[in-house]
Amino acid sequence: MSVPHTMADQQETFHPSDALANTASATLQTTVAGAIVAGVQNTLRKQNVGAMGIFTHSGGLIALFAATGAAYQFTLDATSNLRQKDDCYSEAIAGFVSGTCVGIYKRSLPFMLGSGAGFSVVMTTFRYTSGFKGFGLDDLDDEEVERREALKKMRRRPLSETIEQLGEGRGIYAPGYEERRRQRLMDKYGIDVKAAQDVN
Repeated sequence: MSVPHTMADQQETFHPSDALANTASATLQTTVAGAIVAGVQNTLRKQNVGAMGIFTHSGGLIALFAATGAAYQFTLDATSNLRQKDDCYSEAIAGFVSGTCVGIYKRSLPFMLGSGAGFSVVMTTFRYTSGFKGFGLDDLDDEEVERREALKKMRRRPLSETIEQLGEGRGIYAPGYEERRRQRLMDKYGIDVKAAQDVN
């Protein structure tokens, strides 16, 4: 008797990540995003602060974006490498660390803990649900796909039972449908459909 495979039993081989390279890339991306947000803020100011206002007035925002991205990516890679697993727990820790950067920017301990917990929950949920698409959709191996297909076949109703309950039509047709339809039209209207089609 075979033992059914569970998602927990399917351990994939862990491949360590280059934490420094990934952190540099993430920091660059979030810094650019912060600069764009700072630029938008600069254009919406009532007073004219000039082009350098992006750095003089909104430099802290750019630094916040950069620090948040760097903290998140480095913590995610370092935690995964230390644990030899890339899962939701690493995502939760990285989300918490990156969320605390926002609290440090606001200079409030309650805000730091709250934003850390909020970031952690959002990032863990995002990872757990594969980007809010559903759990484990990308993690199915060939055996799991075959098992699900076998379950579908076991629960599939025969065509005769479906036709008996719903009747023919709407894309559901039993074998010999065209001949039965032709006979019904012949009996009811006296029209031979096949002969009419041959004439056309």
